[in-house]
Amino acid sequence: QVQLVESGGGSVQAGGSLRLSCEVSRYISSNYYTAWFRQAPGKEREGVASFLSDGSISYADAVKGRFTFSKDNAKKTLYLQMNSLKPEDTAMYYCAADRRPWLRHGLVPGDYDYWGQGTQVTVSS
Repeated sequence: QVQLVESGGGSVQAGGSLRLSCEVSRYISSNYYTAWFRQAPGKEREGVASFLSDGSISYADAVKGRFTFSKDNAKKTLYLQMNSLKPEDTAMYYCAADRRPWLRHGLVPGDYDYWGQGTQVTVSS
């Protein structure tokens, strides 16, 4: 069992920055797949960034060049640095993890078994 706790959300003006953190209850070995997702009111949950099995990172087109996904294994923490924020980035942000190797993972919400409770990000124009 893995517990995930997000923090760092808040309200910012367009063009601002936020760094989200996701504390993980156990060491995230290379056997775990991790990702960030977001969900705006009335919309489906969508992938933001994910660590792939080869160690590379996949980003949604909407955030490429603005968001950076990183992790600190010693601190058991995932990070999402968000720069140049836009009003359309407003959403609840979730971190997720999974260890089933037969799934594709990437930016597919259904391929992740463990989820945090979310942290709200609001960007005003």
